[in-house]
Amino acid sequence: MNVKRLILSASLAILPVTVFGQGLTPADLLKQPTDAWPTYNGDYSGRRFSPLTQIDSSNVHTLSLAWATRFSAGGGGGGRGGGGGGGAAVQIKSTPLMVNGILYFSSPNNVWAADARTGRELWHYQYPPNTGSTIGNRGVGMYGNWLFFETPDSQLVSLDARTGKQRWKVQLTDPKLDYTSTVAPVVIGNHIITGIGGDHLDNPGFLESHDPETGALQWKWWTTPRKGQPGIETWPNEYAAAHGTGQAWMPGTYDPELNLYIVGTGNPNPVMAEKSRKGDNLYTCSIVAINPDTGKMVWYFQPSPHDTHDWDAVETPVMFDGVIDGQKRKLVAQASRNGYFFVLDRATGKNLVTTPFIDTLNWAKGVDAKGQPIPDPAKYPTTDGVLVSPSSNGATNWPSPSFDPDTGLLYVGTSRPYSMYYLTDTDDHPEGWGGLDQGAGSDGSALVAIDYKTGKIAWRHEWPSGNGVTHMLTTAGKLLFTSNGQNLIAFDPANGKILWHAGLMAGPSAGPITYLLDGKQFVLVAAGDSLYSFTVNQPAR
Repeated sequence: MNVKRLILSASLAILPVTVFGQGLTPADLLKQPTDAWPTYNGDYSGRRFSPLTQIDSSNVHTLSLAWATRFSAGGGGGGRGGGGGGGAAVQIKSTPLMVNGILYFSSPNNVWAADARTGRELWHYQYPPNTGSTIGNRGVGMYGNWLFFETPDSQLVSLDARTGKQRWKVQLTDPKLDYTSTVAPVVIGNHIITGIGGDHLDNPGFLESHDPETGALQWKWWTTPRKGQPGIETWPNEYAAAHGTGQAWMPGTYDPELNLYIVGTGNPNPVMAEKSRKGDNLYTCSIVAINPDTGKMVWYFQPSPHDTHDWDAVETPVMFDGVIDGQKRKLVAQASRNGYFFVLDRATGKNLVTTPFIDTLNWAKGVDAKGQPIPDPAKYPTTDGVLVSPSSNGATNWPSPSFDPDTGLLYVGTSRPYSMYYLTDTDDHPEGWGGLDQGAGSDGSALVAIDYKTGKIAWRHEWPSGNGVTHMLTTAGKLLFTSNGQNLIAFDPANGKILWHAGLMAGPSAGPITYLLDGKQFVLVAAGDSLYSFTVNQPAR
């Protein structure tokens, strides 16, 4: 382990006193984000909505760069204006946390702390080289003055947020089993909740909760049932269920009143080869509600029963309160990878709305009485190939949506791709990846605004090029921030009018965040190996 500390004794005096004071408390996570961005989605709801109004639709045109800093695995963030030391290139797919004026963010095997005022690197933790997958890391969780993150070789590591020194590490699973560990841990009370990814070896999926003090395991929930458990009837046998995967590789959201952690699960295995797993294959491709104190499932809803196209349902389940059919409800919504938009009662999991949000979708015969799509067997992969939309990359994917309570719209980046799906493993008992899909064109990509009450598209912005599946942030200043290509863009969330944009050195690779610091609002985004901080250059009205 190599921890590079740039906080030398001579420089301690210039750091904010709050760095060494009280850290993040569980109560802080219950608040809407204003002078902090303390967890992956800003707060527990997954809305990625900020009540800040200092930067608004009237002055966003004056938004300009406050600082930009590059980071490398060799250390040496370059401070104001960029620069950076030598070392391995990184891509920051994590949403930075901002607490007490300090930014905390990660890439595989690396965690950094940086001064939010200048971008100057404060410390850098580097996990030892290993053979785990470095596909990405979604970020860190924070409890008090402690940070938590997953490593490519499936360790959960805790660091002291003030110094970057390792406190402890615990093994989540055997790294030889080819899991991918990318989840930003979620802190609920004294629970550090993690998930796991990877679907190459038919490994079982799970969620775990660990004690923040010691790392001790508190509970474990398998994403597929075992003998005698509800849902086992949706598999042909116990063996198929135990090896059915359903990885939970994205952080979920939390309702403190209901005490429910709601999270999405991934696709079943064998991937695309469904012969040996007839049935709905619970609880893969599902939205599940878990009691975070016990690890017991309270309810589930399955966006993709018997998935044959690798459409993980891990996209953020967004929580908000609203009115449907004249009745006030506690709701949770998901724009799912399979191309359908769902709204559920988050107390019960009962479906209230199901509609497609792309018009090329062609894999389902309709929707059943539970609001779940009915797969069309004619669209299952075949040895000769079958044309399906969307592709396995989905109509959307892991980049975060946003819900604006002022407009009642959910914003999500979408794509309308086609693929030829092929069955490659025709054995009666296929394993791992039993098929593949090859791109067959696209009808384009768009930013869409979805009315939660009906599922109808309120407005859309078609992108002329680039990938439309990008991250979202909305604010009470009547702004929607997202990206396309190498541009960070601000829209009017009510009508989709572009109000501002800025070109970056790389395409944004994580969700933008916003916060107040020293009484001034900033918008920050990660792009490639760099962080960019923006603020208005004229007094707020």
